[in-house]
Amino acid sequence: MRQTEERQKRRRSYESYTEPEPSRYGKVIVILFLAIPMLSTIGYGAVDIWAVSLLSIVTSAIAVLWIADGWKARVFRFNTSILQIPILGMICIAGVQLLPFGNAGISPDLLNTPAVHALSLDPYATRFLLIRMVIAFVFFAAALAFIDSRKRLKTIALMIVIFGGLMAFTGILQRLASPDAIYGLRPTPQAIPFGPFVNQHHFAAFMEMTAGLTLGLLLGGSVKKDKTALLGIAAALMGIAIIMTGSRGGFLGVLGVIGFVFAARFFSARRGSNETAKPSSMLGLVAGSAALLIVVAGTVLFLDGGGPLFRGLGFQDQQTDITSGRSHFWGVALQIFYDNPIIGAGFDAFAVAFSKYDTWNGFFRVEQAHNDYLQMLADAGILGFACVAAFIFLFFRRGLAVINNSTHTFRKSVAVGSMAGCFGILIHSFFDFPLRTYSNAFFFLLLVVLATAAVGEERKKDV
Repeated sequence: MRQTEERQKRRRSYESYTEPEPSRYGKVIVILFLAIPMLSTIGYGAVDIWAVSLLSIVTSAIAVLWIADGWKARVFRFNTSILQIPILGMICIAGVQLLPFGNAGISPDLLNTPAVHALSLDPYATRFLLIRMVIAFVFFAAALAFIDSRKRLKTIALMIVIFGGLMAFTGILQRLASPDAIYGLRPTPQAIPFGPFVNQHHFAAFMEMTAGLTLGLLLGGSVKKDKTALLGIAAALMGIAIIMTGSRGGFLGVLGVIGFVFAARFFSARRGSNETAKPSSMLGLVAGSAALLIVVAGTVLFLDGGGPLFRGLGFQDQQTDITSGRSHFWGVALQIFYDNPIIGAGFDAFAVAFSKYDTWNGFFRVEQAHNDYLQMLADAGILGFACVAAFIFLFFRRGLAVINNSTHTFRKSVAVGSMAGCFGILIHSFFDFPLRTYSNAFFFLLLVVLATAAVGEERKKDV
């Protein structure tokens, strides 16, 4: 009884809260940081140097406008979320790795110019990743600071769902029409593209994040019935696209997304006194979800898109190594970590370090460990891994607090969907390196903000 009264009190306080008046500079900043992940996705995942250069310019514009907004309002707007600390920690580690304390290991007589000395085995790659991490931090900090109202949160969430549905539809059409070239223009002879991504597995990871948010809104009961069908179509397109990529990590990731959304819905129904007496709603939820899965599976089979997944799962073309070489990469990553346990071999220096421990014939150049957690150990040692673990812990603690305490249905649905999308790609990261694609990292950070941001009455009294 007391818990119900407290929730009703919070609901009345939440609904009576007046939204802050948006500033002119703030509106432009929101547009820019929403455009960054979308444009980077369209631009081949922002893996090319021209894309990173463009993003650097846009991020600099955000910083300038942010300062101008603070100057005009006489108050610099900044969110004190502790989720920013682990990212700053990784930036500091990368800076330390570039200090000239290392041994180049090359005789000066062999080169016309002095060899580079640094703790990182590949200082150039580490320096380039440091720039990317600074850009990501500015993006993350700006999103935390300017997603400060329910209206902005709703707008951004819906834009992500719409964009994800369009990208899923585009990717499916491209796979059916010209599977060997991105947009039918850019061939990728050494990879299997899907949609705008060079790597089909990274497209699956992108779909996991957008599908999580879509399912959160679809099953959260916060959307009007006339919009439910549109969300269902978007979710179906994303599911079809994930299966057609043939990504095993993507398949496991989307299972994690679905499981998280259903678990959140189930426990939320048990906690809410107004929902426990409605078993028919849960039955309808299960029936609708089953129908959606049948539609997705049937469409995939009709389009003959299940072949890549069946081959990936090992049902076709017997493979001698079911891990597709990953077990070897993982073993090398652990050896690199054992030799560099504190600060690692250097961010993005895995390709250079790999050659020292590779027991194969050396024909292949392996740039990633295909496991983001093991690669973090290899790249940044215990200190870098601690930053990642702290970020994940703080994210889930804050996100679950928002879900448990929010009295606004749409806010809770966005938090559930955003956390589900992040949960899916964190699972996928055990088998691949999806967050090393720049656009995926932007969308991941944006979902983290949507799941944890204090909006409405939460800005007056944190949940």
